[in-house]
Amino acid sequence: MTTSQQELLPATRRALLHRIAVAQSEGRAPSLVAAVVRGGQRVWDGARTSVDGHAPDANTQYRIGSITKTFTAVLVLRLRDEGLIDLDDPLEEHLPGTGAGEATIADLLAHTGGLAAESSTGPWWERSPGSLRPELSDVLGEQPHRHPVGRRFHYSNPGYTLLGALVERLRGAPWEDALQREVLRPLGLEGTSVRPRAPHAGGWAVHPWADVLLPEPAQDFGRMEPAGQLWSTTGDLARFATFLAEGDDRVLGAQSVREMRTPAAPPEAADLADGVAYGLGMQLQHRDGRLLAGHSGSVPGFLANLSVSVADDVAAVVLTNCTSGPQVSAVAADLVRIVAEAEPWIPEPWRPLGQVDAAVLELAGPWYWGTNGFALRPTSDGLLALDPLSGSGRRARLRPNGDGTWTGLDGYFAGELLTVARRADGAVDHLDLGTFVFTRQPYEEGTAVPGGVDPEGWRGIG
Repeated sequence: MTTSQQELLPATRRALLHRIAVAQSEGRAPSLVAAVVRGGQRVWDGARTSVDGHAPDANTQYRIGSITKTFTAVLVLRLRDEGLIDLDDPLEEHLPGTGAGEATIADLLAHTGGLAAESSTGPWWERSPGSLRPELSDVLGEQPHRHPVGRRFHYSNPGYTLLGALVERLRGAPWEDALQREVLRPLGLEGTSVRPRAPHAGGWAVHPWADVLLPEPAQDFGRMEPAGQLWSTTGDLARFATFLAEGDDRVLGAQSVREMRTPAAPPEAADLADGVAYGLGMQLQHRDGRLLAGHSGSVPGFLANLSVSVADDVAAVVLTNCTSGPQVSAVAADLVRIVAEAEPWIPEPWRPLGQVDAAVLELAGPWYWGTNGFALRPTSDGLLALDPLSGSGRRARLRPNGDGTWTGLDGYFAGELLTVARRADGAVDHLDLGTFVFTRQPYEEGTAVPGGVDPEGWRGIG
């Protein structure tokens, strides 16, 4: 009997249930729901205790807080992909008069705009009505900056308020309408909304020294909505996790979501030991030897986390209705780890290329940058893979540009150009990758090695 890629083994399912049961019990959460995704399918759902007397399930709404920022970032990347903005554009170019216009759109996406962490005017914005901040000036205050623009990562909720306003300006529609039309509807996220819909959990504060509860107010955030307003379900967030891993041409292509998952801001000093960084609307963390991309959310009464391991093809969602308690990011990471380690993904069978360009095949094989050996291989997805022959080295994947040149996609050579230098007879002489000359032999005589090659060649020492 064989088990399908999507079906989890009973021991794995029990380990997942045990993890969320411990989290709910030790974290003293009124309720907790979770889901695991593999191969683009939701393969496990779990829940502990109840909401309004009923066990929560994949269709029960919880508030997801700052996971909203990832949805807002998708809207902004869509503007870029349509050519309406460039990420390096100063905000002032498209949304003038905010007092924070020196920051680029990329700065705001990556929290390097130097803006305050929270709304600078009025009471704590997450526990007070959004009607107290009807204008952007009410969110930003007279001095919106806390740091020089572009100099450091400083998480900023007002920065995403500005990005939401940018979407509204360029779409000529409210942020909520643009989100529904451009993201929620195409991806089939029917359980995600700006305001709660039944069935939904209520938000609670749990007394730190007694097993008693206090209801938290569920405020509408007004201008701050793009930073943390949304309600969603584990079912919807499971589908959203698949989108963040693979892309969807109806919303954003694979290359754009990969860009969202690429570090764009360094970690704060306090986070260096945890390997935390930030992309474009996505948190990135190395945990248990794997890279997790996604986002956490926290508003009064609710905690949420979505974590995706693209390499393992596993994602997890954890939602709970308490202000503090379970470490939901750790729980989601453990759910990913349990599946990835207990049931590692079985790779697709290797198959030979259907067709290969002879000029590309000629590049395959060993190459040397100085004395460092590398292997260059055409791959079945039409790319070139450059890998060191030993050690870690500088790996890269390169995509063809259609003119005989290639561009690096990742690592040290991301964005760098590979050109093929040929001799008079058309044979390949050497490769130039970002000025690094690769030859068939170490420091091959007669090739264009910078600085030349000693005419006496290799020798011993007597």
